[in-house]
Amino acid sequence: MASVEVEGGYGSVLEEASKKEQVAEIKKNHENAKEKKKIERYSRIPRFSCLKTKTDEMGNFDMEMVVEDAQGDRPSPTHLVVMVNGIVGSAQNWKYAARQLLMKYPEDLIVHCSKRNSSMSTLDGVDVMGDRLAEEVISVIKHRPGVQKISFIGHSLGGLVSRYAIARLYRRDVTNDLPQGNGENRNDESGQRETFQKDKFKGKIAGLEPINFITSATPHLGSRGHKQVPVFCGFYTLEKVAAHASWFLGRTGKHLFLTDSDEGKPPLLLQMATDCEDLKFVSALQSFRRRVAYANARFDNLVGWSTSSLRHPNELPKWQHLRRSDKYPHVVNVETTKTASPKEEINLESIKTGSETAGIQERMLRGLTAVSWERVDVNFSGSKQRCLAHQTIQVKTYCINSDGADVIQHMIDNFIT
Repeated sequence: MASVEVEGGYGSVLEEASKKEQVAEIKKNHENAKEKKKIERYSRIPRFSCLKTKTDEMGNFDMEMVVEDAQGDRPSPTHLVVMVNGIVGSAQNWKYAARQLLMKYPEDLIVHCSKRNSSMSTLDGVDVMGDRLAEEVISVIKHRPGVQKISFIGHSLGGLVSRYAIARLYRRDVTNDLPQGNGENRNDESGQRETFQKDKFKGKIAGLEPINFITSATPHLGSRGHKQVPVFCGFYTLEKVAAHASWFLGRTGKHLFLTDSDEGKPPLLLQMATDCEDLKFVSALQSFRRRVAYANARFDNLVGWSTSSLRHPNELPKWQHLRRSDKYPHVVNVETTKTASPKEEINLESIKTGSETAGIQERMLRGLTAVSWERVDVNFSGSKQRCLAHQTIQVKTYCINSDGADVIQHMIDNFIT
């Protein structure tokens, strides 16, 4: 009996040892599998280099984010995003936003931070800068034959330059209508998916399908009168002195303050609110899938809320109706697409008698709102960076303007690719 017990006990020990070995083997295989998946997962994560500058044979400067995977392979994105800086700015002003955009859509987008108009060259005039930008875009496209779509994002003066450039690049295309029912998706502020129909968008920009046209703190109606430059506090004398001193900012200053009259023509910004004989400014805007105007509701000392949001002063939202978003704490109001009736006449009674500037701005507003715009109002109230709101809305320099990161994220989350 003792021998049997010993043998039985020995057999149990062997069986137990075998089970432990099996469990250890299973654990080892499981750990190996996890490690393999981890390696595979990280191998698929794109590697983002710094902004890279290169010069083409035409002397244009290209600045873009280079995206590569761990194996050194590069995807073939088909959507070109052109970012345009403001007055006395540079391509580096869009460095943060470009990185964030590419991190969200690394395989879909090519981000080109325009460098053709920088520093003092931004004083050469909206038309001259617009021509340069148009040439630069054509040069980029020549080096990217696989590109099929195009979007523009402009900050401050860069929004006006972009509007001029797209008119230069616009070509009507009546034979390439897109079929209805083929929708594009994007996230709205609540995180839900929203479907946009491709309802026969006619016209192309530089031969590409126009998708997003986004401006941020852009003086669409100029900088003269009507408290369009908040730093003047609405004092007519200061606004008048600034208009007379517009030469200090070169031809750009004349364009912004509506004091230009080249060859007896109306101010350039007024021309840009309609379709001219050679440049179809409104048609070019209309060709884009969506148009968005981001505007500082407060604390922007350079560009007023009305001119940057393309609203008449009496159309601005009431403060009690503005609500902060949990996800985007500095975005206080989002207005969906709204189109003014082209048959609606200008309300001349609302313009003070003898106020030529008010009449021009009213005509510009009527022309530009003949197409639909999404409006996003931003308020940096409570932020230590509120006095730098004009730069913070763009996150010009992250260490100084970091509070605008949620505004950039809102722009990215609602971007159509």
